[in-house]
Amino acid sequence: MNRHVSRRRFLTTAGALGAGIGLAGLKGSMSLAAEVAQAAPHADQLGWPIGCGSWTFHTYTLFEGIEKVAALGLKLFESGPHPKLSKAEPNTAFDENSPPRVLKAVKQKLADCGLKFLSYGDINYSKDPSRKTFDFAKEMGAEIILSEPQAKAFDMLDKLCEEYDIKLAIHDHPKPTRYWNPDFVLKVCRDRSHRIGACCDTGHWLRSGLNPVECIKKLEGRIIYFHFKDLNKAGNHADTHDVPWGTGVCDVPGMLAEVHRQGGKAPFFVEYEYHWETSMPEIAQSIKFFDKVAAELAAKG
Repeated sequence: MNRHVSRRRFLTTAGALGAGIGLAGLKGSMSLAAEVAQAAPHADQLGWPIGCGSWTFHTYTLFEGIEKVAALGLKLFESGPHPKLSKAEPNTAFDENSPPRVLKAVKQKLADCGLKFLSYGDINYSKDPSRKTFDFAKEMGAEIILSEPQAKAFDMLDKLCEEYDIKLAIHDHPKPTRYWNPDFVLKVCRDRSHRIGACCDTGHWLRSGLNPVECIKKLEGRIIYFHFKDLNKAGNHADTHDVPWGTGVCDVPGMLAEVHRQGGKAPFFVEYEYHWETSMPEIAQSIKFFDKVAAELAAKG
């Protein structure tokens, strides 16, 4: 299924979500992942923070997703609008229209799990981020808003980024979406504040027939952060899917070597879009490989 369509459907139809798993199953998967990966200390040494987005666990409630990210040993969290807050409140949504009570509950859950809410994924293809979006992001302590705005909105967005001291990361879903090609991302960034730049979704580049290493080279100086992925094959096919980093065709070592060459310090976010209910061990494997490559790069200087 095309992810561009599936995310939109997810945001508008809570009934499309899976039923989730019981608490025992959740704890079991978290324990397994914790045994496999304990975050990425060598990446930390390179100034490469790593987190995970709620879309990876969108078949669960928001609170369950927060728990899973914390169990991976990560400290950074990204969320878009989520229709199910928790098992206790499955009909309560989390988004920029949520009442203060809900925002307070999410902040407390993040604090309890030791996570920072770094990015708000305002992926709504029918509108551009508004002042209300920036107010919401600021209230949650987010430093980044993820979006795919219309080109005509950037004058307004540049001013809001300056006013709120929040970055705007332009996302690249696969073609034919608005920003699949980094050349167009660079075009709308031209003459803009460096608070505006790219969210580099490495898997989507490969789905669009692009070379992720070359895309990272092109975007030097405009990279806000990464949705980092490895895929089993190139092209946007029905059987193209995420795999543990380093086991696919995205050239993870090459991408990380290019980031290191640039002296990049942008955050890396896991957005794992396969085996939705059982992805924890594969994510943990990815984090271990990420840290292994980081250690090798650090050793080379």
